[in-house]
Amino acid sequence: MRTMTATEASRRFSDLLDAVEAGETITITRGNRRIAEIGPARRRTGADLRAALVGTTPPDEAFEETIAAAVDSFLPYEGDPWAGA
Repeated sequence: MRTMTATEASRRFSDLLDAVEAGETITITRGNRRIAEIGPARRRTGADLRAALVGTTPPDEAFEETIAAAVDSFLPYEGDPWAGA
């Protein structure tokens, strides 16, 4: 893992992003203290969502109706979006 000062990261931001895009994680320091790690964004999948939902109660029919009503209330929308604000 490579380390850069905050000043260096600022001056060479494009290079930093190139390294991260290539899979590298960079530690950013300020005054000899580690302040951040910048690494590749993790790609999220359906498996991630399923794992996050383990142990939660599935929504009931009222939830589905509430969401459908909310969507119906603004799609399609015509007119002044600021009216009544």
